Order: sequence, then structure tokens, then C-alpha cells
Amino acid sequence: MISFEKEYFNLGFIDKLAYKDCFMQSIDPRVKIITTAAFTIVVVSYSKYELTGLMPFFLFPMVCSSLGDVPIKYILKKLIFFSIFPLLIGIFNPLIDTKPVFFFMNTSVSGGWISLISIFLKFQLTFSFAVIFIATTPLPQVCAALKRLGVPDIFTSQLMFLYRYIFVLAEETMKMLRARGLRTFGEASISMRDFINMAAVLFIKTCERAERIYRAMLSRGFSNTIHSIKDISLKSADLLYLAITTGLLIFFRLYDVAALSGKAITRGFLR
Repeated sequence: MISFEKEYFNLGFIDKLAYKDCFMQSIDPRVKIITTAAFTIVVVSYSKYELTGLMPFFLFPMVCSSLGDVPIKYILKKLIFFSIFPLLIGIFNPLIDTKPVFFFMNTSVSGGWISLISIFLKFQLTFSFAVIFIATTPLPQVCAALKRLGVPDIFTSQLMFLYRYIFVLAEETMKMLRARGLRTFGEASISMRDFINMAAVLFIKTCERAERIYRAMLSRGFSNTIHSIKDISLKSADLLYLAITTGLLIFFRLYDVAALSGKAITRGFLR
């Protein structure tokens, strides 16, 4: 019960971050959607054996988290929790790709280990940047931006309903768990039979509420379109952010900044 309430309030913590008065929160959501998509495409476009070329891209989540006042601890918690997925994807790479790529301290390193590390780094980069995007952009603004970018109304409407009624469903679940806790004197464990019964009751309540909401919306003239109260308009800061971000993405993709920096440092020491 305590764990469920904790997760519920953690869900609301993202909303608090998204409505802060910071630079990243003030950027046009359309610009943030475009830059996030561009960042993901550029990072994923690297080959499976590329490592050094990915290093400069860590600059983006570090700077954006600072500009959006997103706690690094919060991002790291999410990364640690979801890091199991890239490991599961590439866990068999060292067994499949056994061809040595280079030697480190008289030990051969196969391409499978390099590709596994590459998958892990790509996940860390794209996932952290996506978390920062979610934490600095309220979902109503995301839906309004998607609509302005040409996404069909049916998709944005469903996304808004999902966002709105996740909290309603969570509150209903908390009420049921509290009622059960009072009847069982705070017993923490729950049997499979009780869990199935609670899930069935929750499903019935969800269907009944959905029917009531649908009828209420029809009576108020809902036409499958959700209108945004806040107007979205491009500002000079939005264009500057877009230009700098895309410019750096192109530069980092065309040039191996890490390798060039290493060569420059080596030459400096040799002089």
C-alpha cells in the first residue's frame, strides 16, 4: 500500500517539474519534439561498434537537465531502473560476435562486447534526453504541439484521456487498497484470489465510469477534438535553441570530437 502511494506521488512529481519557471520549460514544445526526435535519430544512426563518437552527446542531457532544473538523481534513478532492457537486448552479443576488434592490456576484446556497450550507451543517451523532455513539457502542451505538427486529433485526444484518467484510476485503486487494509488490520500480503477479485471490481468500476464520462461529454457537445487553452507561438529563444541544438548534432555526427580532442591533447603533451 505504501509502495503504491509512493509510486503514485512520484508520477505527480513529473508534473511539478514540467510547470517550473525555467528555460527548458519555456521552450516551444514543437521545438522540443523536433530536437528530441533529431537527437534520437542521430544517436541511433551510429554503427554498433562506435563508442568514442557517442561520448560528446552526453553534453546534451547534462546541459538540458541544468537548464530545466531536472534533478540528476531523478534521471539516474530512471536510468538504473530501465537499464535492464538494453542489457537484455545485447546480452548474447559477446557469444555471437567473437571476432577480436582490438587488444587492451594484452587482452583481446571481441566485437560483441563493443556492440553491447554501444547499445547500452545509446539507450542511456536517448532515454535520459526523453526523460528530460517529459519532465520539462506538460502533456497538454505536448498534445497541442503534436496537433500543430499535423498529428491526427484522434491520437492526441486519446493521449490526453490516457494522461488524465491514469490519475483517476490510480486514486480508485488507492481507495480499494485502503479499504482492504482497514478490513484486514493493515495486512501487507495479498492472496492471488483477493488480487483477482480486486482487479475484477476495478475493471467493472472503470467501465461504468467510462460510460458515464462518455455520456457527459456527448451532452456537452464533444467533437473528438481537445482545444488547448495556452497558445503556442515561436519566440526568438526557441529558434536560437533549435539552431544551436541542430548545429551541434550535425557537427558531432560529422566529426569524432572525442578522437580529435584526444589527438590535440596528445600533441600538446608531446611538444
